[in-house]
Amino acid sequence: QVQLVESGGGLVQAGGSLRLSCASSGRTAGINVMAWFRQAPGKEREFVAAITWTADGTYYADSVKGRFTITKDNAKTTVALQMSSVKPEDTAVYYCAGSRGIFLSPFSSRYDYWGQGTQVTVSS
Repeated sequence: QVQLVESGGGLVQAGGSLRLSCASSGRTAGINVMAWFRQAPGKEREFVAAITWTADGTYYADSVKGRFTITKDNAKTTVALQMSSVKPEDTAVYYCAGSRGIFLSPFSSRYDYWGQGTQVTVSS
């Protein structure tokens, strides 16, 4: 089994910064891609960013490009999402996800493992 645990959510003012972390444990050897998704109240879950474990590939949603940065640690245990210049529309529950696939996919159906989520609220 694989466990993904998010942390770092909270309340932040518009224009501020926040750093989310996702700690992975268990049988993580088969995971090739890690990603962040988010879901706002009344909306569908949407892709935020993805990164490959074994290469330097990253992929961002247009809505966060230039403001958010996804990074990984060399031990392949933690993925972070640095959020800068946040906006009220970034308010959502943020989920960490892992995929056994090899592509940086924006589709949630391509991800095999999910965390429980962490709430991010941006005040105006």
